[in-house]
Amino acid sequence: LVARACASVGATCAAAEAAFVDGVAATLGGGTHHAAADAGSGYCVFNDVVVAIRRLQATDPGLRVIVIDADVHQGDGTAALTADDRRVFTYSIHGAKNFPARKVPGSVDIALPDGTDDATYLRALIESLDPALDDARADLAFYLAGADPFHRDRWGRFALTKKGLARRDRFVLEACRRRGLPTTITMAGGYAPRIDDIVDIHAATIRIAVDLSRHWVAPDQQRHTPGGTASDSG
Repeated sequence: LVARACASVGATCAAAEAAFVDGVAATLGGGTHHAAADAGSGYCVFNDVVVAIRRLQATDPGLRVIVIDADVHQGDGTAALTADDRRVFTYSIHGAKNFPARKVPGSVDIALPDGTDDATYLRALIESLDPALDDARADLAFYLAGADPFHRDRWGRFALTKKGLARRDRFVLEACRRRGLPTTITMAGGYAPRIDDIVDIHAATIRIAVDLSRHWVAPDQQRHTPGGTASDSG
């Protein structure tokens, strides 16, 4: 468990650096958004996205980040850990009555009722994400592409189909692509009894990212390169 938790954090850090080079990058794990500074929670040991953000900010203190959290559970750990950092904007679209019982307010929280279907979910996402991206003025995005809004998920309590989840992914990633925003994808939650359903949903996310990557506007690679700032690496 220790090795896996540490490797997952390292993978998210590596994917964040790769996003600055390739426009979009992904790790087949991560999105452990319930972890706090001093404790794990909700199957989350360390908050990989916040660790990656802090690592990047160590070499680029002015870096602005948006965390787009589409896991069905609100990212309370991420919101708490970044609450005092104006450089980090958190957007979460989640179940209003789902875990955690105590939500930690982020920059934008879209709380939807149990039983939310494709149309209702996508309408809420479309109406709220573009304004959030405009307000964030970010240099980098993290996208937590949770599979748990799926209608067969054990803990999701939403009614989204695989088609609806794919439309979610495409909308989020296209919104980032239009802005030339380097984007790091993490998998976050997924608890369907049939493992193949979880695999299908995550695989669709990656296929969409690969498709869009061919047309991603080249990011400003002078902002950051793996291992340090552009000036550090020469």
